[in-house]
Amino acid sequence: MRTNFHHLVEQAAAATPAAPALTYRDTTVSYAETRDLVAVAAGQLQALGLQRGDRVAIYLEKRIETVVALFAASAAGGMFVPVNHVLKPLQVGHILADSGARILVTSADRLAQLEASLAGTLVEHVIVVGGEPVAGAGYRTHPWATDGPAPALPAAIDLDPAAILYTSGSTGKPKGVVLSHRNLIVGAESVSSYLGNTADDVILSVLPLSFDAGLSQVTTAFSVGAHCVLMNYLLPRDVPKLCAKHGVTGLTCVPPLWLQLVEVPWPPEAAARLRYFANTGGRMPRATLDKLRGIFTGASPFLMYGLTEAFRSTYLDPAEVDRRPDSIGKAIPNAEILVLRPDGTPCAPGEQGELVHRGALVALGYWNDPERTAERYKPVHHPGQEWRAPELAVWSGDTVVADEEGFLYFVGRRDEMIKTSGYRVSPTEIEEAAYSTGLVRDAVALGVADDTLGQRIVLVATPTAPELDVAALVAALRQLLPLYMVPSHVEVREELPRSPNGKFDRNLIKAEVTG
Repeated sequence: MRTNFHHLVEQAAAATPAAPALTYRDTTVSYAETRDLVAVAAGQLQALGLQRGDRVAIYLEKRIETVVALFAASAAGGMFVPVNHVLKPLQVGHILADSGARILVTSADRLAQLEASLAGTLVEHVIVVGGEPVAGAGYRTHPWATDGPAPALPAAIDLDPAAILYTSGSTGKPKGVVLSHRNLIVGAESVSSYLGNTADDVILSVLPLSFDAGLSQVTTAFSVGAHCVLMNYLLPRDVPKLCAKHGVTGLTCVPPLWLQLVEVPWPPEAAARLRYFANTGGRMPRATLDKLRGIFTGASPFLMYGLTEAFRSTYLDPAEVDRRPDSIGKAIPNAEILVLRPDGTPCAPGEQGELVHRGALVALGYWNDPERTAERYKPVHHPGQEWRAPELAVWSGDTVVADEEGFLYFVGRRDEMIKTSGYRVSPTEIEEAAYSTGLVRDAVALGVADDTLGQRIVLVATPTAPELDVAALVAALRQLLPLYMVPSHVEVREELPRSPNGKFDRNLIKAEVTG
């Protein structure tokens, strides 16, 4: 019985101990070896004083130790907090401080960059993977353990918090979505069921593990005992090479990556081996979908929609792709998707409403933020079942419409989130970084439609000096922000229009920029 996240490893190891579980570069570990590595790492965490519910932050490139650390945090009774390895110290420091992580797993070179950012956190212990650990102020360093005592069994149930995934909101810095063990296990079972995953599959993990869809590549593989190949994406041509080398059968990407992958040559053996390809993180352009189907003639296309607050929500049956390629499909197994008006009543077919997700995948809420949790997680009513205890569903903030057959179509976002390169980006976070440079007086970050990125980021700003040195501003932002958050264009204005209440008139500014 799988009740805790780490049971995915234990059950696969019991069923097929010699089967390959993870590959990174030229190293492959079996499920039995992975189980043993998880036990050693969990024992180390408990030896460092990890208690039930403590957070373990993992700031590493994608590698075998990264995945082991995720499962080890669960096996030790804690919660894992995966941090995207492309984030800069400013963003990492926020996640560490906000999550209250006491233990950090990272590499020696990344730790050296984080020295200043750790000062305002609760981190007491840093486990260093590769390289010699260097002691720092306020925390102790430890080498990654290769042997040690087995961990004590954690006292956790499936509804306990297991992970915090940080995702950007339309205001402020990234917020942590808390997922339970049940969320992660049911999500893995649901996705692997409609993708038809089996132990014979080889899944290429391209997306970041801090991204719900990226983490899902690992969990779906482990839920059926499949082989997961880890990749830190650099160049588009590397993806077909790895697919050919390892005989990859399943590949999930975001639209900007698919746009690149259709332009590189695919070895015939790699294209023929692929059983399915899936899209998430935004709408795939019709032309790109057609090209992919031309390359992978024997593969089934899965068009998916998800939100971190519910891990995964809908998919379009490949049999429906020709008839309705613009649809995000219907609910995944063991979930129900509702289209509701603001008062909670259901919309009629053809009527726009908010996508609301109910079921076992609904997350526990936003970490340490009851106000935001109450805004997004609300009760749903069951007519004729007034006896039922209140059930919370997640209101996505996305406007959709359902047709007469119940197929859903994405209309737009209710808030001002920027969605670029598969990432959700907070305008406020970019603006705060711009202000911190001292070069701008006013700043508004906007997302503008882009065929390649989904949206490109435009920063509209007024200077503090008579003239704004745009090159210096962009250079400074490159030091403060990951590349996907750096504006592609800076538009300089003398003044920015404001609304009657004194706030920047974002709608007017966007109309001026795009008009």
